[in-house]
Amino acid sequence: MYGGSVTAFLNRVSKTAACALLLAAIASGAARADAPRVSQFVLQNGLQVVVVPDHRAPVVTQLLCFKVGGVDDPPGVSGLANFFEHMMFRGTKSLPDDGYAQTIARNGGEDGAGTTHDYTFFYDKVAKDRLRVVMHLEADRMANLDLSDAAVATERDVMLADRRARIDNNPEALTREQAEAALYFSHPYGRPVSGWSDEIRHIGRMEADNFYRRHYAPNNAILVVVGDVTVDDVRSDAEAEYGPLSPRELVARADYAQPPRLGTTHLAIDSKTAKVPLLLRLYRVQSYAEAAPGRAEALEVLARLLGGGQSSVLYRKLVVERGLATSVGARYDGYTRDAGEFSITARPRPGVPLETLERAIDEIVGQYEHRLPSKAELSLAKSQLVTGATFRRDSQLDLASAYGRALAIGLTVFDVQQWPSRIQAVTGDDVRKAAAAGFVEKEAVTAYLTPARR
Repeated sequence: MYGGSVTAFLNRVSKTAACALLLAAIASGAARADAPRVSQFVLQNGLQVVVVPDHRAPVVTQLLCFKVGGVDDPPGVSGLANFFEHMMFRGTKSLPDDGYAQTIARNGGEDGAGTTHDYTFFYDKVAKDRLRVVMHLEADRMANLDLSDAAVATERDVMLADRRARIDNNPEALTREQAEAALYFSHPYGRPVSGWSDEIRHIGRMEADNFYRRHYAPNNAILVVVGDVTVDDVRSDAEAEYGPLSPRELVARADYAQPPRLGTTHLAIDSKTAKVPLLLRLYRVQSYAEAAPGRAEALEVLARLLGGGQSSVLYRKLVVERGLATSVGARYDGYTRDAGEFSITARPRPGVPLETLERAIDEIVGQYEHRLPSKAELSLAKSQLVTGATFRRDSQLDLASAYGRALAIGLTVFDVQQWPSRIQAVTGDDVRKAAAAGFVEKEAVTAYLTPARR
């Protein structure tokens, strides 16, 4: 039961309702607000360019997204795409060692990168008059990366050390890695983007050079520029810096089969380093790239409704009312070329068996397969998603990322701009259908992580 007084609990509910009304008002205006005016063009070498003007400050963010990720790692050499996320900062023939980072710092900029199964991105945020500087740096890295034996060996060792720190010594990360390997069968989504340690050790100069030549080319990239610029300015700078790069013959991406699962999978992992138990449930569901319009958005709303913070259904029932868990959350990862993933995570209160917590989750989740969510639940979940997207417009990087990831998996600029309206259009019946289609028992993997008895 709830640990406070009845009055306190009612006050909490009242505040949640008031918050829902406020968010609904904001979201309604946000959904009607004009989307940023976006322009697109393609250079002769195949580089796709997206420009999103934002004149509120004399700042610009450049995001370069390559359509290469963990799915493109060759058999036996997992982690190669992630290797290049880091290798790009190792140096080029004209700007060796940490010359890239030093140049960004001298120009007062910020930079970073990330890798997923489907794409790899690099970004730079600088003053508007430094845009051509960072374009020059990225063009140099696209064509002239230092792939000497020494540079490759050094970065390979860094990757192995990074994996040990972030995954091998993190029992929850290892549990998710094992669960995803079980969920996807032979599909490369079952391989970790960071790579398996024994396969990372296979990365040598020849493997790196082949991968670089096949994937890091202007005709395999999307350039998104957000900030205090005009389309003509970006076109002029992009043609000057990226235009001279030659396109390359790309390797066609394989279409992997996603075989049906014939039964449930349950993993029980005992860990000497785990401090608290964890329940992890993964479902293989449709992604934005696979689903009909509105279907993926319904899964997005469902995830928010079930486990999107302290106002969510799972948190309210399992943490506040029944005292079975200390934390619980749900997430839909749908920005993928193939199957998406719906996950539920929960940590039980001391003394509560994981089996008891799992039964409680199944009971709550199962209800949404057969009945509609309440109007208040649905309104709050949709409002939170739309207002969150609206506030993210204030971040140039978030805005650039939204366009980059969508285009990288085959969506369009229009899809990004219509997302708030599509979320608002989700009905209770859409959510019910998403739950019925998504929460298929044989399409799920459940993992228990428990601290090993000492």
